[in-house]
Amino acid sequence: MSKIDFLRWLNLPELNVAVFSFLLNFLWEMQQMPFFQIPSEFTCINVVNNCTQATVGDVGISLAAFGTVVVLSKSRRWILQPNWWQVVVFVLVGIMITIIFEALATGVLDRWQYGEVMPTLPVFGTGLLPILQWLIIPPLIIWFVKRQLSSIKPKSLN
Repeated sequence: MSKIDFLRWLNLPELNVAVFSFLLNFLWEMQQMPFFQIPSEFTCINVVNNCTQATVGDVGISLAAFGTVVVLSKSRRWILQPNWWQVVVFVLVGIMITIIFEALATGVLDRWQYGEVMPTLPVFGTGLLPILQWLIIPPLIIWFVKRQLSSIKPKSLN
């Protein structure tokens, strides 16, 4: 792979969404762990592994939200100059997927349980922190990606 090919990969909006989503969501996942029931036999490594798995899922949600806006905008470059509705769709897709995944994970899949200190939404029973995660982190992802890619000529993002 040539240097030019490598730089093209670095300039992909999707790659940047994935990278910034991973970094921001991993920090969030680690910080919200006290709000979940953690088995007493879990080591620090178990917690990090679980948070890493959750973060990979968060990256998938971010990419799905990004892709939804791409389809609606008919442009992968929307993230360079996002308007209000694109940001709202990016956030809402993440929230909708999160509500579904949290319901499955704390229900029939029994992947995790909320701790007693986790506030939940009355109707859905979804933890408030996972919802806040998708209200706070997506605008930060947009900001970081826009900042990262702002010096790139628009043609290179097609």
